[in-house]
Amino acid sequence: MNISELVQAQKRMFHEGKTLTHMFRKHQLEKLKQALKRYEKDIYCALKQDLNKSEYEAFASEIGFLYAELDEAIKHLHSWMKPEKVKSPISHSGAKSYIYKQPYGAALIISPWNYPIQLTFAPLIGAIAAGNCSVIKPSELAPNVSRLIADMVQSTFEPDYIAVVEGDKEISQQLLEEPFDYIFFTGSVPVGKIVMEKASKHLTPVTLELGGKSPCIVDQDAKIPLAARRIAWGKFLNAGQTCIAPDYLLVHEDIKDELLHKLRDAIESFYGNHPEEHPEYTRIVNQRHFERLSEYLKDGQIVCGGVAKEEQLTISPTILDGVSWEDPIMQDEIFGPILPVLTFTQIEEVKKEIAHAPNPLALYLFTENEQTQEWAIENISFGGGCINDTLMHIANPNLPMGGIGTSGVGQYHGKASFDTFSHQKSIVKQTTRFDLSFRYPNSKIGLKILRKIFK
Repeated sequence: MNISELVQAQKRMFHEGKTLTHMFRKHQLEKLKQALKRYEKDIYCALKQDLNKSEYEAFASEIGFLYAELDEAIKHLHSWMKPEKVKSPISHSGAKSYIYKQPYGAALIISPWNYPIQLTFAPLIGAIAAGNCSVIKPSELAPNVSRLIADMVQSTFEPDYIAVVEGDKEISQQLLEEPFDYIFFTGSVPVGKIVMEKASKHLTPVTLELGGKSPCIVDQDAKIPLAARRIAWGKFLNAGQTCIAPDYLLVHEDIKDELLHKLRDAIESFYGNHPEEHPEYTRIVNQRHFERLSEYLKDGQIVCGGVAKEEQLTISPTILDGVSWEDPIMQDEIFGPILPVLTFTQIEEVKKEIAHAPNPLALYLFTENEQTQEWAIENISFGGGCINDTLMHIANPNLPMGGIGTSGVGQYHGKASFDTFSHQKSIVKQTTRFDLSFRYPNSKIGLKILRKIFK
């Protein structure tokens, strides 16, 4: 079956109405959960082959996350699906107003290589819960995981309901030419622009989960040892190949030296004296990204790390001091285990600094001052984030995940995933017991009444 035939088969299946019932959707979510359990050992193996992920990291950042999302969806699916009754204004006397949740139809999910299991199946959970059919395009840069995803889906679902199409960017381009009813893309900003342009030809709605330079701000009253551990964990998890990883540090100059010292201690406690040789330290995904990141090591002064092993495609957790916004490392999202450091003297300065790379996907702030916390939340534009932590906002299914501006369009996780893949259909059920005559053009007092209602 070619791509066009596959999409048409899914559209036919959707229009038959098979996906509309609660029982069907719940059963499919349960099947997905069982498939994850059945293939869990194979997932560990594939992630090890493609990225050298440890079993701990694979479970904590990919599989465990999905179990939580599935449990949330299965538990609350019935209430999510129910029509939502809303108030009707006085102009609608006798009427009842509702919001119905309608699936879009056939959805395209394009997933990335950095968390290839989580970022494939998390949006799929939302698509299933909302009643859509789906075509999945996993990243070719994680080939073992891509093959495994194809095997998992093929053994669990019929292709006219959920299917996987493997291949390179040419296959992605072919998929984007098809008239899908919804597109969910996770990846880089440049590719996100292409996806949005292609979707516009069919007026297809999109969710774009992109990235950007996410700042990590450490004020002078922060609990420095704790901040250092949480920053090092969030930055160097998956060797920094995380869209919401702290991209750079903005640290108060009075505590800079102490923070850098504690960061070195934290890195050593996590990965030992030679992290680049640690058997469970994640590697860079391919040679091209390794070379790109290695060039960044020439910017500024290396505080710690800076060891690049080409044979293993590993770069040790690295902190760079003495960088500026003119340096190459500050021009784009780093997406690797290198953390540049900038300083400030007054907290208000950070807003100007962040404006060099506005609308980041995430922001992290370490401070004990609640006024500073609220100031940052209200005055800086970003997708989401944490106070006195990193990454943890993504692990709460009750918090929607998404960017703003160049860091993305739309949100997902938990109920937000269901809402993303659902059209909100507004319905007024009007009474026939009486009729309000003032609404009609021949009413002599209609205008007077309308002025009172809408004053």
